[in-house]
Amino acid sequence: MEITPTQQMISSCSGALITSLFVTPLDVIKIRLQAQQGSRKCFMYCNGLMDHMCYCVNGRTRWYSRPGNFNGTIHAMIKIAQNEGISSLWSGLSPTLVMAVPATVVYFTSYDQLKSKLAPIFHSYAPIMAGAIARGGTVTVISPLELIRTKMQSQQLSYRELTEVIKTSVRKSGFISLWRGWSATMLRDVPFSMMYWYMYEELKTRVNTSSLFLQSFISGFCAGTTAAIVTLPLDVVKTSRQIKLGEKEMLGLNGNGSVTTLGIMRNIINTSGTRGLFVGLLPRCAKIAPACAIMISSYELGKSFFRSSNQLASSERSRDFISIQDIGT
Repeated sequence: MEITPTQQMISSCSGALITSLFVTPLDVIKIRLQAQQGSRKCFMYCNGLMDHMCYCVNGRTRWYSRPGNFNGTIHAMIKIAQNEGISSLWSGLSPTLVMAVPATVVYFTSYDQLKSKLAPIFHSYAPIMAGAIARGGTVTVISPLELIRTKMQSQQLSYRELTEVIKTSVRKSGFISLWRGWSATMLRDVPFSMMYWYMYEELKTRVNTSSLFLQSFISGFCAGTTAAIVTLPLDVVKTSRQIKLGEKEMLGLNGNGSVTTLGIMRNIINTSGTRGLFVGLLPRCAKIAPACAIMISSYELGKSFFRSSNQLASSERSRDFISIQDIGT
């Protein structure tokens, strides 16, 4: 029994909410640990569903720049909960709920719809094509919104001032300026999506368990880990580029300059060698793998619930129809 696009959207929305609730505290702690290591202008917040630029603004108290002498992850978690309240561990949740949840809903629903349409053409490779198109479309739609939010946060602009800044940017560089940073995001997210969905669909048929939750959780975890490792260099370049662009926004500088994707990659290789493209492997896997597993298992359980509900409703309608026929005869 098939489910409707609306039911797919509800399933992906619930999955995104559950993922955010589980993974957000890990990234809040990571950023707080980074903040105490020295003076930083920007931090990247990424809880497995989204990337979000955090700005350290002097004279303003922000959740990522509060004081704290932490000795490690567990110590930070306990101390933050004791001194600031347990809710502080979810301080970075609001940007996720505002943008990442709708984006995730569009992404997962588009993938399922595209996969069913492309399966007769591409057969077992349909997940690759559907993943690429769904992710590319989502990134393209969200990029201007991300840029607008970045400008508002970095320059503390009102909505009227923001409108003028956007008009000036469009007048000078055209509408394409609203998609600045799009190429770096596409370079990382599309290959990740293609690899993830293909591996997930393959593994799901091979995981020998009667539990839908375990089947999707294990498959999502393994697929997410592999895709995260393979696309790590692209993630390093993309994160570096976003931080540099964020710092330029804070300083009011225009133009990309050396902040191009190739420029960042060359700079990393010249500074740290090829090894520099593979830094942060464990933190990336520790975040992405469980996020993928929680998201996909929640999504699959939601779809299973609606599938069962539709089946039950269909059976009841059939029984009512037969009963009406019996009465008529």
